[in-house]
Amino acid sequence: MLSNRQKITAKRPLLWGVLFFFLLLIFLFLTAPFRHRQKWNALSDKLFHAELEDNALTLHYSLAYPENYGFSSAASLPVYTGMSDPEEEKEMLLSDLKALSRIRTEYLSERDAYTLQLITNQLQNRLTGLSYPYYAEPFAPGSGIQSGLPILLADYTFRRKEDVENYLSVLEQSGDYLGGLLTYEEEKARAGLFMPAYSAGKVISQCGAIMDSSALKNGTHFLHETFQTRLQALLDKGAVTRSEFDAYLAENDRLLTCVLAPAYEQVADAFTLLSSESRNQGGLCGLPEGKEYYSYLLSREIGTDKSTLEIKHLLYADFQQNYEDLLSLLAQTPALTDGSATSTPDLPHSAPTEIIETLCDLMKKDFPPFPALSPEGALRPMLTLKTVAPSMEDYSSPAYYLMPPMDDLSQNTIYINQKTTTDNLNLFTTLAHEGYPGHLYQTVYSRLSALQKEDAPLRSILHYGGYAEGWAYYVEDLSYTYAQKTGSDQLTASYAEVCRLNRNLHLGMYSLLDIAIHYENASSQQVAEMLKILGITDPDTARRIYEYIVEEPANYPKYYVGFLEMKELKKCAKETWQEQYSPYRFHQFVLELGPSDFPSLKKALAAYPTT
Repeated sequence: MLSNRQKITAKRPLLWGVLFFFLLLIFLFLTAPFRHRQKWNALSDKLFHAELEDNALTLHYSLAYPENYGFSSAASLPVYTGMSDPEEEKEMLLSDLKALSRIRTEYLSERDAYTLQLITNQLQNRLTGLSYPYYAEPFAPGSGIQSGLPILLADYTFRRKEDVENYLSVLEQSGDYLGGLLTYEEEKARAGLFMPAYSAGKVISQCGAIMDSSALKNGTHFLHETFQTRLQALLDKGAVTRSEFDAYLAENDRLLTCVLAPAYEQVADAFTLLSSESRNQGGLCGLPEGKEYYSYLLSREIGTDKSTLEIKHLLYADFQQNYEDLLSLLAQTPALTDGSATSTPDLPHSAPTEIIETLCDLMKKDFPPFPALSPEGALRPMLTLKTVAPSMEDYSSPAYYLMPPMDDLSQNTIYINQKTTTDNLNLFTTLAHEGYPGHLYQTVYSRLSALQKEDAPLRSILHYGGYAEGWAYYVEDLSYTYAQKTGSDQLTASYAEVCRLNRNLHLGMYSLLDIAIHYENASSQQVAEMLKILGITDPDTARRIYEYIVEEPANYPKYYVGFLEMKELKKCAKETWQEQYSPYRFHQFVLELGPSDFPSLKKALAAYPTT
């Protein structure tokens, strides 16, 4: 029989074990916030690097100084060699999603918790996209790599000598890069998913026009001229020597004529052969699983949780309202329709720089200033206005904004296509869309806000087409009201309002046609009949609109449904905030949250502080 001392001695290991267990629980409880934040930091950093490390162009346009973020200086382009195992990709995505799900958001800052929610949604979206491996179109006539690559090369910023060498390395790899995309197109063709023959013909024509052989031979191609201009700036500040300057010029000329031009010829030759493999000359619904893919694409591009039919009903109701408003306004202002006005009303501003200054002044009441990162306050970033090269005018938008790297927001560029910018009002609203309070203002504000609140770098590279273009069209629509304030009489104001409603009617109709073509299999003849509602009766014009929508599925809805989602979010803010609502506060909310899908924005709206 054990003595009392022996019993106590026997119980000591058990007591120490229990004590250790409780101490461990306390330790784990106290350190949980730190451990979950550490997991989030590691995972967000991993995803950030995964997005950028394999594409030199994406990396350069995302980061001015990639070495500060742990990237090597080597510039490489991805080369497609064949479809990867979808199960392997699926496992990687599921692994990342599982890791994200294990992070307790209550231990993160509100900003990091929001980013975690966004990236989770994006990865789940990618998981769905794995079901459609050959539905992407890298050579789309309206937005493909054949026109996008020269634009990116022409504005590849030279901050230092290493940038020049990286640029030349990218140019050296451009042939393999484009060749890899041709491999993808050949696989698409074998799967019966190659683009319509008329679209292939456009790609062939673009390749010859963009890489103009006579301009290349004479050294007058815009890729010659832009390279020399950027290089001269480095020479002037002593970043390169004269001998280096001459050597780089010679190498650029060699690569353009011996690598890039032959690669474009190869693309044209390949598309000439592949065009005979084209099986579908209409919308996506003419392809196997095309209807399902379109619904997925529409939701992804807009960033909405609405179904395709819900979007159609939303567009239809909006179209009816704009149509009624336009008829009412024209009835009130007969001078715009009966010929009594001697000329089309115009705005007093014509120079782009004057228009930008006017817009910045008019927007002050409705939009917050840039967040300040220092006591001195936020400075307005520099804006360079450029014109699209003549050889690119037929393949470029009326204007476009090139986003600056997240670590250098000081330099911003807007290109204006002089061929399609026809009058002062058009230029005014275009610069509102691309500049203030559009893309430039939106981008710089959101990124400054992310820096101010010390967001994970991942936050600044998340892109949402509906948010970006929905905002830009939302402020473009608002800019017609600003334009009315600059006019000298009521006729000018009425004219601007008619133009606004007419613009909405066109984009609303094009978005409805997008659904009709890709989801309901509308023919070109049916589209032509629908366009007559807008007064578009020319068969060639109707055919061009039909073909563009076939080639760029979900593009118009990305702009216009994104705009309608932004208006719906604004209505929700008014109902939620009530007397504390103001346009200024709503805009601040949207900009501070930054690029997002619309369900996430709506969810965050109720919790947003109103005082």
